[in-house]
Amino acid sequence: MSNSIHKSKSIAELHQGMGLNEPKHPLITVVDTAELAYGEEFVGLRFSSDMYCVALKEGGCGIDYGRNDYEFNEGNLIFTAPEQVFTVKKAQALAQVEGWMLYFHPDLIYKTRLANHIDHYDFFNYESRFALTLSDQEKQTLTTIINLIRNEIAAPLDKHCQRILVANIRVLLEYSLRFYERQCKQNNQEKLEIVARVESLLKDYYLNHDLMEEGQPSIQYLAGKCCLSANYLSDLLSKETGRSAKEHINDFLIDKAKHLLLSSNASVSEIAYTLGFNYPHYFSRLFKQKTGTSPLLYRQTS
Repeated sequence: MSNSIHKSKSIAELHQGMGLNEPKHPLITVVDTAELAYGEEFVGLRFSSDMYCVALKEGGCGIDYGRNDYEFNEGNLIFTAPEQVFTVKKAQALAQVEGWMLYFHPDLIYKTRLANHIDHYDFFNYESRFALTLSDQEKQTLTTIINLIRNEIAAPLDKHCQRILVANIRVLLEYSLRFYERQCKQNNQEKLEIVARVESLLKDYYLNHDLMEEGQPSIQYLAGKCCLSANYLSDLLSKETGRSAKEHINDFLIDKAKHLLLSSNASVSEIAYTLGFNYPHYFSRLFKQKTGTSPLLYRQTS
């Protein structure tokens, strides 16, 4: 992958780099993605611009945005701010991907209310972890606004043009904000369901597996059951509960250890082996770390 970044400083340079005709407006454009094509020679190249971009693509597209690697998927809406970087991951043929890309230069909104407010749209944030997935109705709503912008760009310039364009961009972003918050709410609910799923998986594993023979449940086991990567699951649990996946496993085992200490005559070593610990001294150290007391003292004082 090349370390250099190919940068477009204007709408005109952007059109030139995309192999498109000269733009009809110097500060804003709507690109039909079906007209874009790039070969294998572009794969691995990195690009940025001085423009804001809102883009909807109906089909898989090999482009990664920002520091987080995620691809354009069907029906996804992506937002990028000036100076953000994207990388071409695979070639694209003409008419392969349908959709649109709205680019506008900050000078278009200069000295407007939108210029003062645009940083409030969190979906332009470089740290955004997910694209906005739209319903058919939501796609139709945004595309209707894009068509209004497209028509205004094609019309002769007059004293009303900038105000109308900025107003339509503002409406587009406000609708996007509504859809983005809807998705965030859905994602938060899904995250809570994953936390509950992890707790259920731990209980099921304890009931149906011999920890002494098969070992303790692993992060990979939990992640696989949740159809997630181990790193993503641990990050999700840390953000939602303040505890990593490994801490969830250890806390569950210590909770079971408390029950066994009080309900059986098994030795501390026997309980450690029953819970899948290979070394009793490690179990005792973890138990004290979690409870503030040793297993033996816990049994005697509880």
